[in-house]
Amino acid sequence: MKKVVVGLSGGVDSSVAALLLKQQGYEVIGLFMKNWHDDSVTISKECPWLDDSNDALIVAEKLGIPFQTVDLSAPYKERIVDYMFREYQQGRTPNPDVLCNREIKFDLFLKLALELGADYVATGHYCRKDEATVADGNPVYRLLAGKDPGKDQSYFLCQLNQEQLSRALFPIGGLLKSEVREIAARHGLVTAGKKDSQGLCFIGKVRLPEFLQQQLQPREGQIVEIPGTADPFQRVHPGFASREAELAFEATPPQLKPEHGKVVGTHPGAHFFTIGQRKGLDVGGTPEPLFVIQTDVDKNILYTGQGKAHPGLFRRTLFVGEADLHWVREDLALKPGQEMEIMARIRYRQELQPAVLYRTEGGMYVDFREPQSAITPGQFVAWYREDELLGSGVIA
Repeated sequence: MKKVVVGLSGGVDSSVAALLLKQQGYEVIGLFMKNWHDDSVTISKECPWLDDSNDALIVAEKLGIPFQTVDLSAPYKERIVDYMFREYQQGRTPNPDVLCNREIKFDLFLKLALELGADYVATGHYCRKDEATVADGNPVYRLLAGKDPGKDQSYFLCQLNQEQLSRALFPIGGLLKSEVREIAARHGLVTAGKKDSQGLCFIGKVRLPEFLQQQLQPREGQIVEIPGTADPFQRVHPGFASREAELAFEATPPQLKPEHGKVVGTHPGAHFFTIGQRKGLDVGGTPEPLFVIQTDVDKNILYTGQGKAHPGLFRRTLFVGEADLHWVREDLALKPGQEMEIMARIRYRQELQPAVLYRTEGGMYVDFREPQSAITPGQFVAWYREDELLGSGVIA
């Protein structure tokens, strides 16, 4: 029998993943990961880790599988929490869930599983994996979207590599969420009706301002409202000597200055805000709500615009630097000068958008057919062909 270590989170998805693996004849071990936790910034009722670990234990006992808790709080703080602070401090908006999968579940957790003699690790992600043969006859692992379109979580796994995928199992990826709950209820699992957890991977819902203020000091600055008719949005396209020059132009946000608009309020620190954010500005009296369209952390200025259709929110092209490029399918990686038509998304649950990848010496452009709202530095763009996730990168 092949041995599988399942990351039991205390939720219904990982519970059913363990159940299905046992039914398929695997030797299953349940492991609960205790990660960094701080009650002062966690909305505890939303994700009490003690309750989650107890639920995971009850499920393991019901299934008759060994169970233990592992404390990964120190490396989690170093690899995820400290990373978040650094990113926000530099005016970028990180995605800790993507990093948690790459650095914790499919790195540290995977290594622990292998030390226990496991052949695989399994999680309750709504995604699928299969094996294909490429031109040179070598097998490759493909990361595929989950069957449930409303729950597909392939985006969160966009940084996995072939070695990690070779050891991964996703038992519920071919099921709908309703089917997962039905299976859990039919087998009397305590997690059958449990609400889905929200917030950070294995931490829970966090009050972000309080969380960030542990490390980042408040610093009052100006909120500047820029009208949609301002000069920076009336950019005239010059003639381009090359495709790369055109993409570089399209990927560069308009250069905003306070004189392009008017001061309408103050904020506690530009590093606490992200592009597209509406809440927390506390500026009233405008016909339409204000949205953050740019942040300047050096000068501590928030640039805002009225309404979801403000031109400052939209851009057609983004860039991923060389160091931040990642291919799940390394055999399909582009060489400088090559292009590929793909579908892409810049955030979880966004509908896939048609785009073209264009590889350069210094990285890669993702050129969308239609302008995208709130392209945010620090977030991940992931690209697909049909339902296969091919690669991803950090937005520059």
